[in-house]
Amino acid sequence: MKKQLNDQVALEAAASHSYLAMASWAELAGYQGTASYFYAQSAEERDHMLRIVNYMNTIGAGAVIPKIDKPAAASFKSVEDLIETALKNEQAVTKAIHKMAQTAQKGGDYATFDFLSWFVKEQVHEEAQFEDILQKFDTIGRDGVAVNEIDKILGARNGGGGTGTAAPAAPDAA
Repeated sequence: MKKQLNDQVALEAAASHSYLAMASWAELAGYQGTASYFYAQSAEERDHMLRIVNYMNTIGAGAVIPKIDKPAAASFKSVEDLIETALKNEQAVTKAIHKMAQTAQKGGDYATFDFLSWFVKEQVHEEAQFEDILQKFDTIGRDGVAVNEIDKILGARNGGGGTGTAAPAAPDAA
């Protein structure tokens, strides 16, 4: 169980890093809503990682903080490509969470099973949101106007309204 939890810490860290790369790509490509959305997704995945780290430390299991490699797909082709990549990532996370929950249940580790139930529910939400966005490409289209509209929708989901990014402000030099 400890190994699986540490592996999940690494998976959440990699997801955060990947979403940060997606946000950066979107920002440079002029998709401010998409950038804002993925900056927020990156922070959310980091929060998931910290949730597991804190749990492991609370139970005395000692979390291992992983090395983070460069995201596998550091260059993207389109907003749709970002969303497809993110959905595949979330599907992999879901599979890992389900495997951990099964291990905890079979091993009688009910505290960890209970802890993981939040992640099981969260993954339903995570996958559904990316599937919903992908459906918008089929509904609205893939031309420039449609992608601009989807960019606005993504920005609004983050509370960013599609303007600017959710990137942290630079500290004052003074």
